[in-house]
Amino acid sequence: MRITIGLSGASGLIYGIRMLEILKTVPEVETHLVLSQGAKMNIAIETQWALSDVLALADHVHPINDMAASIASGSFRTDGMIVAPCSMKTLSGIVHSYADNLLVRAADVVLKERRRLVLMPRESPLHAGHCELLLKACQLGAIIAPPMPALYNNPQTIDDIINHSVGRVLDLFDIDAGIVKRWEGVRKST
Repeated sequence: MRITIGLSGASGLIYGIRMLEILKTVPEVETHLVLSQGAKMNIAIETQWALSDVLALADHVHPINDMAASIASGSFRTDGMIVAPCSMKTLSGIVHSYADNLLVRAADVVLKERRRLVLMPRESPLHAGHCELLLKACQLGAIIAPPMPALYNNPQTIDDIINHSVGRVLDLFDIDAGIVKRWEGVRKST
């Protein structure tokens, strides 16, 4: 299995980093990483990760301006792409096919080839323009999976919240990394 991971400049880079950490432990998954300049900046602002350590999590790293990269072509077969987090700028580029960088081009390729594109938008509150872009992305075939905390699993740490969102996105690719506390219904005491 081959998955492209895009990290854009929205807050929430830890979701994409955790995705890469988990996929690194799944030997049958080959990852291709592309990250924006905003993502590089936010890694330093929001996390304790060094950029070089994040890059080392991926099997292949592609520069944002390399429009000749393998992931820029539909003939390069992937199982899809995850953009985590997905900034509103990146979302707008994807919706309007404004592929002026490799992250947006790779997403555009995934859509045109009818592969799975999962976007994890990290913006709040949303105005009507954001909502319109999210609707258009859905209409184009993208799956919108904002990282919203589930509380039924009784999270105890921020990692629990992050892992649940990441695990649920990986579920969309039939990858069970063992990090999701599954709902089993309500047990009634008698």
